[in-house]
Amino acid sequence: MATRRGEGVVLDSQGTAHAGRVSPTEMARVHELTLSGDTPPLLPRPEIGDSWERLRRLGLDPDHGRNANRITAAEVEHRRRESHLAEVLPVLRSTLLLPSTGTPLLLAVADAEGHVLWQEGARHLRRSADGIGFDNGACWAEDAVGTNGIGMTLRVRRPMQVHSTEHYLRSHHSWTCVAAPVHDPRTGRLTGVVNLSGPARTMAPYLLQLAATAARLAEAELRARQLEALHQLRTVAAPLLARVAEPAMVVDDDGWTAATLGLPPVARLRLPADGWGSSDIHWLPALGECAVEPMAGGWLIRPVSSSAGAVAEQSERAALRLELSHPGHPKLLVTGAAGSWSHALSPRHAELLLLLAVNREGLSAAQLAEALFADRARTVTVRAEISRLRRYLGGLLEHRPYRIAHSASVAVTGPTDPYDLLPTSSAPAVRELRAGLLAGTCHLPR
Repeated sequence: MATRRGEGVVLDSQGTAHAGRVSPTEMARVHELTLSGDTPPLLPRPEIGDSWERLRRLGLDPDHGRNANRITAAEVEHRRRESHLAEVLPVLRSTLLLPSTGTPLLLAVADAEGHVLWQEGARHLRRSADGIGFDNGACWAEDAVGTNGIGMTLRVRRPMQVHSTEHYLRSHHSWTCVAAPVHDPRTGRLTGVVNLSGPARTMAPYLLQLAATAARLAEAELRARQLEALHQLRTVAAPLLARVAEPAMVVDDDGWTAATLGLPPVARLRLPADGWGSSDIHWLPALGECAVEPMAGGWLIRPVSSSAGAVAEQSERAALRLELSHPGHPKLLVTGAAGSWSHALSPRHAELLLLLAVNREGLSAAQLAEALFADRARTVTVRAEISRLRRYLGGLLEHRPYRIAHSASVAVTGPTDPYDLLPTSSAPAVRELRAGLLAGTCHLPR
């Protein structure tokens, strides 16, 4: 939040104006003082302040930005197909480019690296956008063009508004942009960003919620197409499983189950850490050692060992690595006597595992609630998330207090810049850890 001495909140975390509104001239002064290293009388929102400080330390020129490599038109077409975003563009157009709004807007859709794949809208705005390099193929990641809607959303993984002088580059101060992330339901990973931009003086506060709603509709469309593909795979799997005289299942390339025979239902398999590779025998957390065979549109999985015995063996001498070096893509790698596997983590699970990795002696539910929410009473939420973690960690996660088993080794691969450590997290303990890493007073386990 932004606050002035003696006044109330100016902007909330979504950028909505409240009592104590600050004029554009005053906010421009805040921008100038902050970028020069001075302390202004008004503080920007924490997300904006963190972004400015990070970019200032990186030496990004607020007048010119950085000459990022543009991708070619052919690469734009390739990324449109690979991201599956072309499948949802009609939904985005019909939701966001509404003539009835009366507000001139640009709709842009970027991939997970910040490259603009589509840019549509009012012609005069497109001409203005060309003047600041906001067109197809341009990279609008934060490191390239400073604080902006697309770049901020890529970092914090939630809907964001960047208004006028909150932009790091001075050439963007006449613009306001709102953006929301789109996740691929097949993998849970960020596949792109929906962005609305327009003149700062005309942007309406409801547009942030509109962009967030459009992103959810896009995800629903991707989910519907995934279910259709699973249904098609199921029709291929049914006659195949009918000829198999042993327990088996068929999954798609991302591990989602299409059909099973003689096995308990599992919505999705945790895939091997290094992919399927050339071997036809793999260790899977839910099933143990399995024979894996390719088939049209997916894989035939047949257990060849006792799941209980394999899981017990996996818990012995296990090595856990929490991979946090790529902002927005936290991942857990587990290696044990029986094999190895990987799991893409949700933001909350990444926070929990980071705290347990740093505090090997363990934390109570109340301590975790305090660390995550600054509220020791939210133990029910903590226990529910720990229960979900146990579904794939099993005996590697102990309780009373909650901790990673002492028999397992734990390492955390962090980002080069402490500001990139779980950038989506606003948990007090994670923010303290970032500050400690930056000051050199604490270290991640290795």
